[in-house]
Amino acid sequence: MQFPEKITVIDVSARDGLQSFKRWVSTEDKVKMIDILTETGFPVIEVAGFAHPRVIPNLRDAEEVCERIKRKPGTVYRGLAPNARGATRAVAAGVNEVVGLAIASDTYLKKNQNMSAEQANDQAIEAFRIAETAGCSYVIAIGMSFWCPYEGLIAKQRVIDMVKKFRNAGIQKMYLAGSVGMEDPRHVNALFSMLRDQFPDIEFGFHIHNLSGMATANILAALDGGAAFLEGAICGIGGGIAMPESLGSVGNYPAEDLVRMLELLQIKTGLNIETVTQASKKIAALLDISPRSHSALDCTREAVMQWGKDHPREHPA
Repeated sequence: MQFPEKITVIDVSARDGLQSFKRWVSTEDKVKMIDILTETGFPVIEVAGFAHPRVIPNLRDAEEVCERIKRKPGTVYRGLAPNARGATRAVAAGVNEVVGLAIASDTYLKKNQNMSAEQANDQAIEAFRIAETAGCSYVIAIGMSFWCPYEGLIAKQRVIDMVKKFRNAGIQKMYLAGSVGMEDPRHVNALFSMLRDQFPDIEFGFHIHNLSGMATANILAALDGGAAFLEGAICGIGGGIAMPESLGSVGNYPAEDLVRMLELLQIKTGLNIETVTQASKKIAALLDISPRSHSALDCTREAVMQWGKDHPREHPA
């Protein structure tokens, strides 16, 4: 497998994590959370979503959050805009980067946004024009890039055709979202490799969920296929679409586990894993939750070695 020397790790917890949180998180706590992520050194932080408050009530304070966070020079603060109206709000709120939204599953798109693929893609391109005019960078998220709960596997050509349309419109940065977390590494690697070969001028990323438990294999597959950035969420909170709890947690892949894995792979992130792990513990305490990560629960090489030193006469079978 071929891995890059460095990778950008993006934290999406304040948007994708909190939009599906089971209770309202106050504006003050959202701001504290984002400020912790800023201090931790994440280069890109997704701070808010600009969907209609009726649709995503947990993020109805997006503008106030953007106004109150402590911004660090060089850090990119971005917001999700599912349509042109959302992009207008995001730009007015002062985000550095707008995230547009497209969906590779026609069935999911129709059920959840009640529009055709052509309408949704045109909205994403219009949002791009709004961001471009305002001097903001823009990235398009292609949801359901690999697998959909209604359609199953998504044809790779479907995603390739969408990428071509967006590239021809001038968009240079996109990410593939494993929106449910049921993709498999062979499919992930094949699609990323095809996109890298056909669109060498585009920067591609991978938004990671882990319902199937195959996220680590999928991360490796995406890296080998040319992914330039990876998206996780501190503590593994949230994860997009609603799913029955009996199926397990859809959760975003924990950012602290992602950074630790990349460190072991000797891929530079610009982040300190201990600082990131401490940030996850602070945010877990702030939100009154238990983090979903191995790192925050001390399932690390360092912790296991320390246990061995502290218990020299005890050896597991």
